[in-house]
Parts: sequence; structure tokens; C-alpha cells
Amino acid sequence: MNILLSRTDSIGDVVLTLPLAGLIKEKYPESRIIFLGRTYTKEVIKLSQHIDAFENWDDYQSAEKEQVKKLSATGADYFIHVFPVPGIARLAKKAKISNRIGTSHRIYHWFTCNRLISFSRRKSELHEAQLNCTLLKPLKISIPEKEHLIRYYGLRKPMTGSEKIKELLDNNLSNVVLHPKSKGSAREWGLENFSRLIRLLPSDKFRIFISGTSDEAKLMSVFLEENRTRVTDITGRFPLSEFITLLDNTDAIVAASTGPLHIAAALGTLAAGIYPPIRPMHPGRWSPVGKNVKVFVKDAECEKCRKTLECECIQDISPEDVAAFLIDKLCAGKGN
Repeated sequence: MNILLSRTDSIGDVVLTLPLAGLIKEKYPESRIIFLGRTYTKEVIKLSQHIDAFENWDDYQSAEKEQVKKLSATGADYFIHVFPVPGIARLAKKAKISNRIGTSHRIYHWFTCNRLISFSRRKSELHEAQLNCTLLKPLKISIPEKEHLIRYYGLRKPMTGSEKIKELLDNNLSNVVLHPKSKGSAREWGLENFSRLIRLLPSDKFRIFISGTSDEAKLMSVFLEENRTRVTDITGRFPLSEFITLLDNTDAIVAASTGPLHIAAALGTLAAGIYPPIRPMHPGRWSPVGKNVKVFVKDAECEKCRKTLECECIQDISPEDVAAFLIDKLCAGKGN
């Protein structure tokens, strides 16, 4: 049985989709799982030992007839629209994939899918990764408890660039990645709070890295200059494969609800997430999944900044609290 998981959006969303592959393999060990993703998420998808093949949506930039032919060649018996895209839904139908699973809340799925699952992500109390698992109902697979999801990642140990990464790290200090920006995918804590956190982490106990894309580096130019004596700037420096290795070898990451936070959590690195209490952006829905996770969120009803990018509730989270947590959690292990 060939099962295709379709998730062609961002890194964090892809990470939270990986447990589906593990759940399927547990129920159907002989199944072959194909993941339809994008070039920039390929390295994340490759980490899961449960995924047998990667299908790159970026390679489907051709006439529809060729797209249909290419999709048919995957041999998929099931096509699961984890991230619904109208064009992909039409292709799956035209490719005559026998079982096409999608949410009933997308009208175009009424005409393109033959296995409709009724659930609302916006109103649900479930975590995003659990909501993804809802789509496995036609395969007679139940939704696991949130704390059990980590069992189904099946991540391989990343190896790419390991020697290069090790040269950056200081084994006598706690190596911490701070990822201040989110490419607009999440509410941000603010550069001022990250600057305060940097000042609060003792230089004789912490080696601090600032990560982000090259474009984000431009947005943080003043911040990076102001903190240049305390941090190592790695923005735009590594391809995703090597950045994953860095996250696997560092002690912790501090970030909003972003791809790097979710990757680190899945790998077992201490993931400290900064979240707003606003639904559906709150940690109940989007917290990182892992055994070494800490979430900082203000206990408040936050509605006034729902329609703005600036969020007082997340920016009011105390850098002192985050610093105290990191010092308590990490320094004892380094003998400090």
C-alpha cells in the first residue's frame, strides 16, 4: 500500500506532520510512505526514517497533463491532503488515486476527494499535530495523546556538516541559539527582549548564537551590531541540513513558534518557546512537540492585538524569567 502525505507549506508545519508517517508504519509496517513537499523542507522530511520517498512539488511546474502523469507514477493508493491546496486536489483526482482524503471544510474537496473528514482546526482544543492525525481516520488510526506524538517522529541522527558545526561549539559552556525573527509566521517576542536576555546570560557560562535568514539579518542589523561582543552571528550562514545539525548539537534554542523551534524539540534539544495566549496561536495548538520543551506564555485573555502584528502579551514575557530558566536548566549540567 502506497500512501502519499501532501504538505507543501512551511518547515514548522512539516515537522508537525511527520508523526503521521510513524503512526501509519506502526499500523501498516509494509506500507510505503511518500511525502509531497517543497525543496526548502526536503532536509526536514529526510530526517524521518518512516518516509520512504520524497516528491518535490517544485518539480511540478509543467503542463497539467505532465503533472498528472508524474503524480500517477508515484503509485499512491491513498492521497492525504494534510495541507489543502486546490490545484493539488484537482491533480490527485485526475491522477485517479483511489483514496483521496481531505477535510470537508474545503468546498473544493467535495468535488476532488472521496474520503471527507469533518473537523474544525480553528475551534478545536487539539494540538496541530493531533489535528493532522485526524485525517488518518479512513486508515483506522486513532489520534494519540499529545505526549505520545514524539514516539512517531522516527528521526535519524543528522550528520551533514558535523565537524564544521563542532568547531563553533564550546563544550565548556552552554551553547544556546536565539532565533528572534519568524518570517511573519508567528508573533515575535521583540529584539529588545532578546537583547535583555543576552545581557542576563553570563558570558562565562553561555555561548550565544543568533540565527535567521539573510533577509532577517538585514532586519536585525542594529541588534546584531549592538550585541556583537556577546553573540556569534550565524544568520544566513548555513544551509538547512547544517543548521539542523547545529540544533542537534546545541543545548537549547529560544524562539517564537517557528520551524527551528519545532525541529529542535523533535531532535530532543531544549526548546524554549515564546507564545501569545491568543487563539488559535496559543501553545495549546502550536507548542513544540518533544521531551525537552518549555513554553513561556502570559496567563491572560488577549484580544485587543488579535488584528495587529505587535502583541503586548508576548512582549511582556520577562527576559529575566527566560534567563533564570536557562541558567537553572543548563548550567548545572556544565558543572557551573
